[in-house]
Amino acid sequence: MKLSDFDYNLPKNLIAQKPISPRDHSRLLIFNRETKKIVHRRFYDIVNYLRPGDILVLNNSKVFPARLIGRKVGTGGKIEIFLLRPPSITPPASPPPLGKGRIKGNSWQCLVGGHGRKENLEVKFKQGLQCKILTDNKDGTWLVKFNKNEKALMKIIEHIGKVPTPPYIKKIPASVKQKYQTVFASAAKVGSVAAPTAGFHFTKSLLAKLKRRGVKITYLTLHVGLGTFAPVKVDDITKHKMHGERVEVNIQTIQKIVRAKEEGNRIVAVGTTSARALEGVLRQPAWQLLSQLRSGGQAIKTEVDIFIYPGYKFKIVDALITNFHLPKSTLLMLVAAFLEQRNKRLGITLAKKIYQEAIRKKYRFYSFGDAMLVT
Repeated sequence: MKLSDFDYNLPKNLIAQKPISPRDHSRLLIFNRETKKIVHRRFYDIVNYLRPGDILVLNNSKVFPARLIGRKVGTGGKIEIFLLRPPSITPPASPPPLGKGRIKGNSWQCLVGGHGRKENLEVKFKQGLQCKILTDNKDGTWLVKFNKNEKALMKIIEHIGKVPTPPYIKKIPASVKQKYQTVFASAAKVGSVAAPTAGFHFTKSLLAKLKRRGVKITYLTLHVGLGTFAPVKVDDITKHKMHGERVEVNIQTIQKIVRAKEEGNRIVAVGTTSARALEGVLRQPAWQLLSQLRSGGQAIKTEVDIFIYPGYKFKIVDALITNFHLPKSTLLMLVAAFLEQRNKRLGITLAKKIYQEAIRKKYRFYSFGDAMLVT
């Protein structure tokens, strides 16, 4: 499959610059994989398309202001340090570490923007924060060491950091910190550098309606990082390598999903991040997962670097709620894979057909845009 297979032309006026208010009044395109029919609704109508017994899986990671603007020691030149995550001890391909997957201390994997970036460069920020660039990782990222530990660092960046909203959002509102979060983002799960945007459409009242309908709501955590938003730079997409992203799935969520699968109920993933977390972590047999949890703790904490593109057979996810994604992105590739799992070329064709229909109907695209439900 070529990268160009996932390209399409989008009029610039359809790139959403601000969220709809109320959030659940965004538009909703519904695609049925059996009938191949498209229906147009509002997002609050999703209550009528989810069933009692469905498990709705939401990513509760919270975005933090990961962009730090500093000055190079010696020259005073401006430089940007974009925090991604603390580096991992265990490579993503290894067995999932139970709660011990991060280096303790003050080293971070980062993007570095500006002229003169190099190893051993020292950078100063406000409030006494400093860092030293240690290593060029040769994958577009750098290993950076701060003079504060993670807890102290997070406190400082709440004051001096900038929320890393996407570059296609031209005018950032003053309340962006509130608007660029889901209503269910957990203060205990801070770690994303971009929001899991499919969750934007939910309000607390809509979640309450779904519960009353009998939909079971559960949460996992995938801290959105480079794996989600890094562009594909190879023409043959099968040669693209995903960066690992930190994931946590607790025993209650796993038990609900295992039980739902046994009872024939659907697992509805909210967003590509939830879908990747589910497929990446729960691909092991259920008894192995639960055995690990009983022996090692109450949650599986690991990294997921699974790349889902047409030809992939979904094992956990039965329905997907997602936004409309950028051309040539791994997110669009995942959607194409989910649309048709028996015929990968048809999955690409269906994705293009649906996106052209959304463009014709003037849906709003990308982070603050409208939504799609694939059943």
